[in-house]
Amino acid sequence: VELVESGGGSAQTGGSLRLSCEASGNTDSNYFMAWFRQAPGKGREGVAVIDSDGVTSYDDSVKSRFTISKANAKNTLYLLMGSLKPEDTAMYYCAVLSHVWGGDPAPLEAYHYDYWGQGTQVTVSS
Repeated sequence: VELVESGGGSAQTGGSLRLSCEASGNTDSNYFMAWFRQAPGKGREGVAVIDSDGVTSYDDSVKSRFTISKANAKNTLYLLMGSLKPEDTAMYYCAVLSHVWGGDPAPLEAYHYDYWGQGTQVTVSS
């Protein structure tokens, strides 16, 4: 599975951005897909995940501000980010969990995920 993110850039506090992640290769609509981010000097943290049934989970830091969605026909994952804050500044990555996951909710820990994109930078200025 190959993942390519796009849509990053600069925004002001309170603004919005939409990230996209196009998947190709051995894709499967049953895979879970997620967004992670990593700020300089910090670890990679889970932002949002969507499972094969379309059920979503979010990190508390982005709840009510970010929305994850996917278009199966286009093999594309999206992250609509609103009410942006300077602390949202990070490299954003999409990831795929391709093996069977028996837990609930879908995980937001990076070590569970099998495939990663190269990332797209988001910078929010105050």
